[in-house]
Amino acid sequence: MLVSLLQMKDIVKSFGSVNVLHGVSFTLEKGSVHALIGENGAGKSTLMNILAGVLRCDGGEILIDGKPAEINSPMDAQRYGIAMIHQELSPIPEMTVGENIFFGREPCRRGLLDYDRMYRQTDDLLKGLHIDIGSRKKMRELKVADQQLVEIAKGVSRNAEILIMDEPTSAITEKEVDNLFEIIGNLKKAGKGIVYISHKLEEIFQVSDTVTVLRDGALVDSWKTADVTKEMLISSMVGRELTDYFPKTGVPIGDNMLEVHNLSLEGQFSDISFNVKKGEILGISGLIGAGRTEVMRALFGLTPADGGEIFLDGARIDPQKPADAIRQGIAYVTEDRKGEGLVPYMSVMHNISLASMKMFTRRLLIDRKSESRTVGEEVKSLEVKTSGLQQKVLSLSGGNQQKVVLGKWLIKTPKLLILDEPTRGIDVGAKTEIYKLMCRYVAKGNAIVMVSSEMPEVLGMSDRIIVFSNRTVAGELARDEFDQEKIMRLAVSKF
Repeated sequence: MLVSLLQMKDIVKSFGSVNVLHGVSFTLEKGSVHALIGENGAGKSTLMNILAGVLRCDGGEILIDGKPAEINSPMDAQRYGIAMIHQELSPIPEMTVGENIFFGREPCRRGLLDYDRMYRQTDDLLKGLHIDIGSRKKMRELKVADQQLVEIAKGVSRNAEILIMDEPTSAITEKEVDNLFEIIGNLKKAGKGIVYISHKLEEIFQVSDTVTVLRDGALVDSWKTADVTKEMLISSMVGRELTDYFPKTGVPIGDNMLEVHNLSLEGQFSDISFNVKKGEILGISGLIGAGRTEVMRALFGLTPADGGEIFLDGARIDPQKPADAIRQGIAYVTEDRKGEGLVPYMSVMHNISLASMKMFTRRLLIDRKSESRTVGEEVKSLEVKTSGLQQKVLSLSGGNQQKVVLGKWLIKTPKLLILDEPTRGIDVGAKTEIYKLMCRYVAKGNAIVMVSSEMPEVLGMSDRIIVFSNRTVAGELARDEFDQEKIMRLAVSKF
């Protein structure tokens, strides 16, 4: 018999005059996984941040083991046995993995921090979770995927009774996802309760026992996962049926926009050759660690290649820094939206205009009217949901943040747009809006190179697919050759 571990009753929350939660109720049973889904801005993270003590609710009640709980801070949440793995990673870059995991609760001996014990406990924890990362390694040295694994380990290390996982697989490999699901299975057996937030509906069916849908800050419904279908969940999330989930439109394909010949960077990738044509969306597939992002960063001049050639519109280019690539008409939307794509505490307007200040500078002075007018038109075109251009980008939903990143580059009218994981961590409806923006962009004769770890996205939006394996190109597929098994076979062929 399932026992109620957590009850959140009629939770209400407002930010100023904006009501973000309208009397939401949520229940978690011991030894179960309860999935919480909905579009960005639906209130999922707000509800869980209230449970984790990051935010205070304006009304409602929280019961832990049937008893009222006063949670007004993260410390309160910890005392009630609640831990949250946040979607937006916030590591301390100059600290080690061990220091990050035990930050604020370091083991001490005779009043001094016991480093040997801390690293020993970290190694034991990581080994038990089958995570192959050194405990003494600096966080800044880790890739986003490894930072995500450290964040998961930190949450598990707290030995919490209630573990909230907000998009825990957004940056980890398929093998690591399987490992995470094994960890979750063991936590369930130990009687823990897990709240699982994800936009990957396939995972919801794999890992959860119950699923709840929020929409516009209100509860839509809760079901046993075995009783619902993917189509039912999508319809509940968006309030309509998404008949055009991948709205790929036919666009005339022109001459080569970009040609890459035998591009190499020692220790990163080797002998990379491909092209992308005007009007084309070229999908880049492969496993995490195959060298996809490294090649894109080289094309943008972030980590310049040390061999090979790059041609844009028939002219050879050699980007040694991003300014070189931008000047040639190349834009790059990074996979790390928070760390590299945005300045979170700046406004929507200043984030979008940041890379184009020359457009608005008159005799060393910034023409604020011109800036506001141009950015306003871009925000309207991209349908960014914001209360105004001065709203801090930090307070936008993930999908709207991603539109702001796109807007930053689109006002520069680049020829080539490199998108690295363009829909990571955003909801179904926002994904479709991003896809439509991509189609409109290439319809103007521009080109897109899209790196994605989501197989349906690559299959649904690409005109051709290049597959990377072990830091080189393993193969190419035309649209009429697209097949998930073919792509996976190529992706593992050179490891």
